Order: sequence, then structure tokens, then C-alpha cells
Amino acid sequence: MNPGTEWLEADGLGGFASGTESTVRTRRYHALLLAAERPPGGRFVLVNGFDAEIETAEGARFALTSQRYAPDVVHPGGHARRVAFAAEPWPRWTFRAEDGTEVEHEIVALKGAPVVAVFFRLATRKPGVRLRVRPFLSGRDYHALHRENGAFRFEPETLGGGGGLAFRPYDGVPGVLSLSNGEFVRSPLWYRSFLYSEERERGLDAVEDLASPGELTFDLSAGEAAWVVAADLPEGRSAIDSAPAATIARRIRDRERKRRQALGSPRRLAADAYFVRRGERRTIVAGYPWFGDWGRDTFIALRGLALSRAGERRDDAKAILLDWADLVSEGMLPNRFPDSAAEAPEYNSVDASLWFVVAAGSLLSDAAGVAPRERERLRGAIEAILDGYSRGTRFGIRADPDGLLAAGSPGVQLTWMDARVGDRVVTPRVGKPVEIQALWANALAVGGAFDEKRLAALGRVRRAFAERFWDDARGYLADVVDDGHVAGRVDASFRPNQVYAVGGLPIPLLEGERARRVVAEVERRLLTPAGLRTLAPDDPRYAGRYGGGVEERDGAYHQGTAWPFLLGPFVEAWARVHGDGERAWREARRRFVEPLLGLIARTGVHHVAEIADGDAPYAFRGCPFQAWSLGELMRVESRSAAAPAASRKAMRPRDSARR
Repeated sequence: MNPGTEWLEADGLGGFASGTESTVRTRRYHALLLAAERPPGGRFVLVNGFDAEIETAEGARFALTSQRYAPDVVHPGGHARRVAFAAEPWPRWTFRAEDGTEVEHEIVALKGAPVVAVFFRLATRKPGVRLRVRPFLSGRDYHALHRENGAFRFEPETLGGGGGLAFRPYDGVPGVLSLSNGEFVRSPLWYRSFLYSEERERGLDAVEDLASPGELTFDLSAGEAAWVVAADLPEGRSAIDSAPAATIARRIRDRERKRRQALGSPRRLAADAYFVRRGERRTIVAGYPWFGDWGRDTFIALRGLALSRAGERRDDAKAILLDWADLVSEGMLPNRFPDSAAEAPEYNSVDASLWFVVAAGSLLSDAAGVAPRERERLRGAIEAILDGYSRGTRFGIRADPDGLLAAGSPGVQLTWMDARVGDRVVTPRVGKPVEIQALWANALAVGGAFDEKRLAALGRVRRAFAERFWDDARGYLADVVDDGHVAGRVDASFRPNQVYAVGGLPIPLLEGERARRVVAEVERRLLTPAGLRTLAPDDPRYAGRYGGGVEERDGAYHQGTAWPFLLGPFVEAWARVHGDGERAWREARRRFVEPLLGLIARTGVHHVAEIADGDAPYAFRGCPFQAWSLGELMRVESRSAAAPAASRKAMRPRDSARR
């Protein structure tokens, strides 16, 4: 059975509801209520899902949902009664029973609170139809799985006012607040051996047991069934008052309808899911369902999700950049915040800080809406990063005498190609990686607006880059020079990172015939409809399919797997070397963007996955909802014919190497 489209309802705090159009949950992360105790971290699965069925006046029962149980049984077959599904503006189903009874179903998450509203209604009036809903609860870490045990507390507490219930399965885990316009009938049961097919495919534990404290029953013939579940956290409690459950549910739906309509387009609605709160700060979740907020991903995604014409969320971009500006340490920004509050942020990437400078430079290039005090805060962070990198900081990150940026120490993955298998770093890229030089040059150009000495450093980078990375016989750029910090040693693996020397950043390090040759080779050897491969297929290390267990998948992650976000810099590079005008951009969209849009259209949603197979049919893999994949698509979709040339022209007078 094909479970079909995955859907996502994000709450703006790191929590979400998610599942599939078939109603069969295929991941441990699929849940009706998954909440972040410390937004966006500390995430718990509270309500995993539910079974629903209708009973007619004649006594016939028809399931509306299905579950997959080990060893591989789908029951009770409600998925076969699904006749329509739409993921936007929120997930909506229509089910048709064999006797012609049609039921419409909706799930709506409330932005800004861990609250989800669930609706069922008859499509046409019919007497004597009742609905039964049996919730499945756990109260577990969202990465874990749940097992039957004697400690689970089935008994609910009665809430005052609206007459709802509170379930508190375990100490130390947020409780579940449940309100409905139906009747709760206590009948505690364990449902055993749910099987999650996506986890099985990933070589992970895939079976769990869930607790069901009872059943909600509704008279559908009397009107719409409404059920609201909320995490017993401050935001959840504040979203629920003493009004009847149906009133609260309709209020949530009406509020979300107006809010989502105001976003304007399906792409912006998808983008909205990634903007979340971290404490009192704002940030971007790298992807759903399993990523938190990562520095590198935040700043790459920000340019398309917020600063492009397709995004148009400059205030959000400014707030995020200002919040992150306070986190500079020894010239570095954190790349990852662990889920545990006891763990410190991880300052373990060479590029996250540089991407921050590039994104801040993009914001500052248009001073509208940036107050002088805010500009100074961003300037302070930019200069702290540039000074730290120039002097030298953690993990061997330093500007060498030739002006290029060196980075790396054994056992640490500092670039975006950060997979490891056990103790083995799959793509160590220690030395002077090619895209890091492009980022370093652009960061220096941004800093040049504040300090002329940065432009002299930029000139040295340009000269050294041209001498060190280009090999005329190969006709493309090395991936790493001074590989392993060994002077003169070169890693010439044909990878997509070189495209950043031509496109994807405001100023290129490579132009003219050399740039054209690089783009042509990247197109010939790395391009797929889903993005760029991470390694050329003629390399003996190439892995064309991302699958298998953890070691197999991590080994393939950057060894051939295609990444949709890389299509952004490639499209810009292709347009640049083909004249950078309206005709070039129109052709680039036709040749490269539209095939990706075609693949996305098959999913039925406007999100873009993290990765895809490098081999046909280029199936999407990994995280199904990825911020930088969507952000880079929005960035290149929104570029007008004149915008690329204008942005480069604005930078060049400050570039001492061109004087």
C-alpha cells in the first residue's frame, strides 16, 4: 500500500502534527500532537494518532482510518474509503462508505501554541450516524519509541469550565488537554506492534506500543464533531478557555484561515512552517520532522524564505539575524542547539558564521527598516566573525598568509558535507575547501562596507584562488587545496561545491571562460531534476541511491546523493555565464527549475525534501520538509532578469581587486 503524500502542520514553536494522506503513520514522528517543551527543542510525542469509524442507523460500521501493524498488516482498512485529499490550507479528507455516507475530515494546528483542532462532519445530511474516535497516546521523546508498561497512567483528570479532560501519562512529560463536543467513554487498552515502514526502510527500530485510555463518541447527524488537543504547557493552556470545545475549535480554524490567506501564496504558506521561536528569540527550523534549528541551514534558507521577493519577510529576517548576532563566540556562531537544555550550543562549523555575514549583508544592502542601532549590532557581529577568522579560532579555522581560509582538525566535520560513519568522517575536507573560499570572499566584501582593510584581504583571496584552485587540464575547480593541511596536496573530487565560486553568492570568484567551463561540467556530470549530485557518477565512491541502514545512508549522504538546495546556486551560475539577462533567466527556469517543480507537484505539497537519489527516477529521500531546499527554490524563482546583474554591479566598486 502506498501511503501517499506526507502532510505537515507546524505550530511555530518547533512542534507539529504530521502524517500521510492514507492516514497510515509511517514514521515515529507522525503524530497528532508533537510539542516542544523548550521551543523549538525538548520535543515530545503526546498524541500519536487515532482510529476513527462511523456507525450508521442501520448498525453498519465503516472505518475511516488505518494503522500498519507488525509483521505487515494494514487494519482496519479505512484508507480504502478515502476519495479525496488536499494538504492545503491544512489537511482535508473526504471518505465515502459503501452505503454512500460521506464524511469530511480536517486537522488544523494553531500557530503559536501546541494546539491541534480535529473536525469530522457529514457531507450530506443523514440521520443516525455516529462517530467513534479512539486516541493513541505515549508521552515519549520524539526520537524514541514506546513500549507497553505498567507505569502509564490511563486515568484522566476533569478540567473545569469546558468539561475537558487532562491526561498525564508520566511524570516529567507534558500532559495532554482534550476537549470535545462528544462524550468520552473510559475503556483503557494497549494497542501493540504499530509498524512504521519508513523507519524500517531506514534500518531503525520500527515497532511500538501505544496506550488508548478510551473512546470519544459523537452524533454526526446532529452537527460537526470537534476535538481539540493541547499540550499542558503555558502556550497550550492559554489557548484554551472555558468556552465550549466546538467554539474553541471553530475559533482556531477561523483564525488560521485568515492568517494563512494573508500569507498570499502556497509557497509562502509552506515557508511559514520553518519560522519558529527559540525562547524569546526567533529562528528557523532546518527541517521536519527531526531537525532543530541549525546555524548553517538558518542563514542559507533565510535568503529565500524571508529576503527574496518570493518570501518578503524582512522583519522576520532582521529579528532572526539580530537574535543570532548575540551568540558570536571566538568569531563563531553555533551550528546546532542540542535538544537537551543541559548541553551547550555546538560551535562546530566553518561556514555557518560566513553564511550569517552573507545574509546580514543582504539585509543591510537595503537599509529600509534597519535602525542605526540595529545596524551597529549586526556590524559588531560581522566584524567579530571576520576578526576571529582572520586571527584564528577553533578547529584550525584561520586566514593563511595567502589570504585563503584554512579549516579542519581530525575527526571533526566543519563543512556542510558533515556525514560520519562511526568514527570515520566520510568527507573530511580538511584544508581549504572551495566553497569556503567563496564564502570568505563574500564575507570580506560585506565587511568592506565598514572597513577598507577587508577589501585588501579580498584582493589576496581572489589572486590566491585563481592560482590555487583552477587546473586547466581538468577544466574545473579542486574541491580542497592543501588537503589535510598538507601544502600543495589537492583533492580534485568532482563535487558541486565549486559552483559557489560562480553562483549562489553576491560576488563570484570565477568569471569568463573558466566559469563557463565549470558550469558546463557541473551540468553534464552532476545535474539531476531534483538538484545536484554530491559526487560525479564516474567516481568509484559514487552512491546513486540513498538507502539501507544508518551506515549505508550516511556513507551515501555526500557521495552521490542529490541535494535540491544546490539547484539555487547552480541556476544562478548558469544564468550568469549565459549573459545574466532576462533571456538567460527564463531559459534557466525552463531547463532547471521546472523539472524540480514537476517532481514536487507529484507530492501534492509545496515543500521540498532534503535530498534525492542521484540515479533515476530521483526519488526524494531524507527529511521530507527542508527549509533550505524550499528557500533556495524561492530565491531563484523570485529573481528578475535585472536583479543578478544589479547586485553584482553594486558590489564591484568596493572590490579593490577590480580597480
